[in-house]
Amino acid sequence: MKRDNYLTWDEYFMGIALLSSQRSKDPSTQVGACIVNDENRILSMGYNGMPFCCSDDVYPWERNGTAQDTKYMYVCHAELNAILNYRGGSLKGSRVYVTLFPCNECAKAIIQAGIKEIVYMQDKYADTDAVICAKRMLDSAGVKYRQYSQTKNTVELKL
Repeated sequence: MKRDNYLTWDEYFMGIALLSSQRSKDPSTQVGACIVNDENRILSMGYNGMPFCCSDDVYPWERNGTAQDTKYMYVCHAELNAILNYRGGSLKGSRVYVTLFPCNECAKAIIQAGIKEIVYMQDKYADTDAVICAKRMLDSAGVKYRQYSQTKNTVELKL
């Protein structure tokens, strides 16, 4: 008889997004993403961080200051990194699990990549222009989004 306390697909993929977020060097916000196809196969993953060859020891992580002195002009978001990391062809019809609701720039990339569903954990910036505009574009493009329903399951990793 099989065990009955295994992870659901949503738990599994959000868990992978959460684990991916732990690669982020950002001191204030760690975000992870996991893109899967309709057969529940992982296509790509990403986390928020500096672009390739741009040292995270050189570029700023600050949230306040002039534009050039903050992280916002430099950091690649988790969703964009997951899209750019994919080397297998089309992402059309896939879904992305992400720990934070996508901004307007990531929403554009999600739409252009053909991703059809977003499963997100948090929407703490829901009242910002970036997320309001993201939702407007996603609605226009027919991209579904839903908040992940957290369970009481706990997974402990000892590394």
